Amino acid sequence: MIIVKITMNVLPEKQKELVQTLLSMIGSMEIEPGCQSYALFCNLEDKNILNLLEEWQSRKDLDQHLQSDMFGVLLGTQSLLLEPHDINIYTVHRSEGMEAVHAARGKTSGYTCTYLPRFPSELNIRDSKR
Repeated sequence: MIIVKITMNVLPEKQKELVQTLLSMIGSMEIEPGCQSYALFCNLEDKNILNLLEEWQSRKDLDQHLQSDMFGVLLGTQSLLLEPHDINIYTVHRSEGMEAVHAARGKTSGYTCTYLPRFPSELNIRDSKR
């Protein structure tokens, strides 16, 4: 998985324009090959700091996106920013879920699954606290 984090420090008077532009791109971005997610976040302390978070299935998919007209539109928003886009690309080789949190905290989840079911009706869950 490839994660792209783009931080934008928006000119205060251009914040609404940039947000509308980015939100209008969501539908088109989500249907691009390999796009797993695309989300826009606003900093809670400064509404003019925006973060765009994208997840891509492969580097090939991301490279195609970076060459797209859609990404060109994003780069074209430079005139709405106080400083250039801060773009970081992360390649994830391994990911963990809640089990890592429980392991770090020295706890078990409280529930165990005796096998991986093929269908929800086959789920065999027991409360390990009993």
